Amino acid sequence: MTYLVGAELPDAPAGVRFRALLSQPGIVRLPGAHNGLAALQARDAGFPGLYLSGAAMSASMGLPDLGVITIEDVCFFIRQVARAAGLPVLVDGDTGYGEALNVMHMVRAFEDAGAAAVHLEDQLLPKKCGHLNDKRLADPRDMAAKVAAAVRARRHLFVMARTDAAASEGIDGAVARAKLYVEAGADAIFPEALHTAEMFREFAMRMPGVPLLANMTEFGRTPFFTASEFEQMGYRMVIWPVSSLRVAARAQEGLYAAIARDGGAHGVIDRMQTRAELYATIRYAEYEALDSSIAKTVVPTGMPQRAE
Repeated sequence: MTYLVGAELPDAPAGVRFRALLSQPGIVRLPGAHNGLAALQARDAGFPGLYLSGAAMSASMGLPDLGVITIEDVCFFIRQVARAAGLPVLVDGDTGYGEALNVMHMVRAFEDAGAAAVHLEDQLLPKKCGHLNDKRLADPRDMAAKVAAAVRARRHLFVMARTDAAASEGIDGAVARAKLYVEAGADAIFPEALHTAEMFREFAMRMPGVPLLANMTEFGRTPFFTASEFEQMGYRMVIWPVSSLRVAARAQEGLYAAIARDGGAHGVIDRMQTRAELYATIRYAEYEALDSSIAKTVVPTGMPQRAE
């Protein structure tokens, strides 16, 4: 099922559409979208694809990014993001939720939910955010077996391997692992937590012909680089994984503080999306038009002033 109708319905599998993005010139920009509304807003801003972050999904559920959420939890997010926007979605698959058979189950479940691509990482559970300390790495051969299992199970899914080895094994170790994962069938490589332009360039130079993904997360080990700068360093994709959730969470903090302080939200009205703007974003009128039994909504203009 998709929330889109008529001419908006995609006519190719999500993985095929993701590969088509990579066949075009220029770096593919994939902002994080932590729910269906964010997905619609990113689409309206002109982005061709989306990213679904494990950290953002976990935080949306009030949980830390420690490998706590399940395949079904992730599928809930995939369904709403992919259906809402109709864009190809790259999904954070953490460590694959187990070993080879679990990875195969994950791939089929993600495809059925609407995912276009997935990345697996070479950490051990309990995994940590790639920009944190003391990550424990899996044996590279075990990770390669997971990649091979994912490739074997897929119908169209684009399979990416993430390596967190740079922090403990340096660029040499990260490159060696990446090459092993490509031999196992990975379509692309995601080198996590590189922290200088020189590291990004060297990694790309030593992985010629392999599509690479850069992670531009805030408050981590990577300095701020623009999409064009990553492209010049040799990267084909870039994600901003948790940016939308960080902005939304800070805005919500301000709202709740205002209600607690003022006894209402009247002091932050100017920070809110209006009813009309929200309805336009979610295509409210278009949904009404699909069912003639629904009376056409007339959006109230402004807010009434209270009588003193």
